[in-house]
Amino acid sequence: MTDEQIAVPTPDGAYSISIGAGVLTHVGARVQALDAFSPRCAIVTPPRLRELYAPTVVDSLHAAGFAPHVVEIPEGEQFKTLETLRGIYDRLIDAQLDRCSILFALGGGVVGDVTGLAAATLLRGVPFVQLPTTLLAMVDASIGGKVAVDHPRGKNLIGAFKQPRAIFADTNTLATLPDEERRAGMAEVVKHAVIGDVELFELLETRNWKLEVGAWIGRAIQVKVDIVSRDPYEKGERAKLNLGHTFGHALEKLSNYELRHGDAVAIGLVCAARLAARLAMCDAALAARIENLVRAIGLPTRVPREMAAVNILDAMQTDKKRTDDRLRFVLPRALGDVAIVDDVTRGEIIATIEETRE
Repeated sequence: MTDEQIAVPTPDGAYSISIGAGVLTHVGARVQALDAFSPRCAIVTPPRLRELYAPTVVDSLHAAGFAPHVVEIPEGEQFKTLETLRGIYDRLIDAQLDRCSILFALGGGVVGDVTGLAAATLLRGVPFVQLPTTLLAMVDASIGGKVAVDHPRGKNLIGAFKQPRAIFADTNTLATLPDEERRAGMAEVVKHAVIGDVELFELLETRNWKLEVGAWIGRAIQVKVDIVSRDPYEKGERAKLNLGHTFGHALEKLSNYELRHGDAVAIGLVCAARLAARLAMCDAALAARIENLVRAIGLPTRVPREMAAVNILDAMQTDKKRTDDRLRFVLPRALGDVAIVDDVTRGEIIATIEETRE
């Protein structure tokens, strides 16, 4: 089969992202060619995806000599917890996996994060492979090795760096993705375009995001690959990928994670652009372009009325992106040019939130 291949350099070597229709049917043979893994392996996935796509992966693994166990976990950000992680450990121990057994994460960003953390910690580390089935996971969450679970006091507070051995992004899975989930994934595509691909942003402005995903998904992925390759442990440049996330994570937390991550990031992108314009880091026209694109895609652009600005600010205080007691924001200066700032005043943040309210 013909699919797009993107190499991701890592501190320990490299892995490949395979993007294309039907790549899940070749997972077994391609993984078998990577290394000498144990036959016993596990696929972690929610019930809906177990029915839709796990049979394809299981058949592919069986054909390559693997003996996969399927481990079901509940779907949704509210289940990205230590309790879910412990349940995965129990099932993997029961399956008698060893240090050369692979964990396959079949699902969206939550599945990838929880499975990756299990892989980073079970038996002090086992290999894992990402099989993202959502747009958000394909262009963002599956790439770069950041894995985590949430804590009641904040999002992604308990985690590790664990690089996958490979990523297989089967674009056929997007056909069964609900429209609202596809739109949520587009928030990360817009984010990547603002950070590092002017032509991608302009392509999206012409509504080409409605075209076949293969026309632009590789570009969106490449932006993140380039950054995480240069800064694998988020010591500097990688923080740029948090554009929209300081606001977004606070909104998610205050909604008890009922607000989709992509929807929260979309609002966060608008807030970040407006804050940048308020600080004279960019002109108002750029903030308007970003907001207009987010709105055209069908994503939310306004802070929910029920969320008080002071509560949003308080929720930001547990964000792991803060430096000492200072909040850290990624703000656009121009398309393809963002800056990391940590000297924004409380008043400027609150004013931006109020300006962006419903």
